[in-house]
Amino acid sequence: MSWKRASVVVAVVVSIGLVLWLFPVAACTVELAEQLRSTGPAGVALFVVAYVVSTVLALPGSALTLVAGFAYGPALGLAIVSPASVIGATCAFLLGRSLLRGWAEGLVARSPRAQAIDAAVGREGFRLVVLLRLSPLIPFNLLNYALSLTNVTVSRYVLASFLGMLPGTALYVYLGSLVPAAAELTSATQGGGIASTALYLAGLAATLGVVVVATRMARRALVDRL
Repeated sequence: MSWKRASVVVAVVVSIGLVLWLFPVAACTVELAEQLRSTGPAGVALFVVAYVVSTVLALPGSALTLVAGFAYGPALGLAIVSPASVIGATCAFLLGRSLLRGWAEGLVARSPRAQAIDAAVGREGFRLVVLLRLSPLIPFNLLNYALSLTNVTVSRYVLASFLGMLPGTALYVYLGSLVPAAAELTSATQGGGIASTALYLAGLAATLGVVVVATRMARRALVDRL
């Protein structure tokens, strides 16, 4: 993530806060989040299944990640999304090595960048998969199938994917959690709201900083290796 994209993220968060402050949607937002939480284990299981299916179908998972933060908050949301994303990535990886191998080979054949990744992973394996997850050179869900054609083992792929996807997942979950949090703050008393707002913004700044730094470092390392 570049500083330009980071500024876009901050602008989106500020815009959401202004909308919640100026328009009477705070109560509805809090109520919706509470309703999603009230679905209990069945709702969590359904969310995980939806996340895995979307990953296998190579659909963007960022929207679902934001929904998890919105419904369950930053900590529980991350605890739900992180395993779901790894399970989905692993299912796609295994399908790319079996039933969908022909399609995956065609994908790599059409992409010189994917071919470079294939050769580089063959040399470095685990470390390069972590770097690719931190700063993917091809779309995240398509990367699952590209990596399925390399010689990286399933166990290393799973661990490297978990570590590499964690910072970005945490950021999107945190962004999703800011929507009901901002709604609650707008309906709180003025004195308590200031301290809580400062705490949420500090958390966002810290999370965003970690992701930006990690992504830039990963991108530089990938340029050297590819």
